Amino acid sequence: MPPLAWLAVAVVAGLGAWAVGWPAWRQYRAREASESNTERYLAWRGRTPSGERPREGMTGEERRRIYVGAALGIAAVVALLAFFGTS
Repeated sequence: MPPLAWLAVAVVAGLGAWAVGWPAWRQYRAREASESNTERYLAWRGRTPSGERPREGMTGEERRRIYVGAALGIAAVVALLAFFGTS
């Protein structure tokens, strides 16, 4: 394959990784921040729930999107290395 094709594959895979993985990561972090804010507010009001509340973590959909984004990111790096190797 010509070097520019490898570069195009790397760019497309990198953009795909960002488009798939970034929204899932932002959603997960926003939920974690919201839970933290709720806990601080309840503690400030003196209504702290008894015991340690377990964290929800990532949903299955978020985890799947993160894995797909990581796989596309790895493919982008491999394509970029192929670009450098063939040029």
